[in-house]
Amino acid sequence: MMGGPVAGRYAAALYDIAKEKGLPKGKSVVDKIEGELKAIEAILKENADLQKLLYHPQITPADKKELLRKLFEGKISDVTGNFLALLVDRRREIYFEAIVAEFVALANAGRNIIAASVATAVELDDKEKGELNKILARLTGKEVRTSYTVDQSLIGGVTVRMGDKIIDGSVRTRLATLKERLKATS
Repeated sequence: MMGGPVAGRYAAALYDIAKEKGLPKGKSVVDKIEGELKAIEAILKENADLQKLLYHPQITPADKKELLRKLFEGKISDVTGNFLALLVDRRREIYFEAIVAEFVALANAGRNIIAASVATAVELDDKEKGELNKILARLTGKEVRTSYTVDQSLIGGVTVRMGDKIIDGSVRTRLATLKERLKATS
């Protein structure tokens, strides 16, 4: 994924616009736009030909906007449609995937939700996962959405990634630390 500061700026601008707008009956424009962006991203991932057309530098922005209009007219909000047109006009469509990821991160931060990736040496049962979720929620003060993977190279223990923070409680790391300490003392 590429984009960095570009994706962050565009996602932040779209998020600010979405927060300002309101839907009847308490529905969130942020939620609606997030769903639309994810749906568009899924369509692009599934269709390599559409990606080639959208990302090709020799296809004019007018042609790309017409294609997007025909594909999504009546299926997405005006805010999302105008945002896609802006990306095409500014030749930033290549950053779309990164912008979606940044937008989702901003939306989750606004909802007080944090994503966590947990790797363990063995599969955890539901009770253990629930306990770990409670601990992470207590540590962060946020709702935690956790994805779990098994990494047997950890030997034992757990590693947790939340944003730019890593909690490494694996046996592998403890053994490596012990090895370094023994080398330093000899």
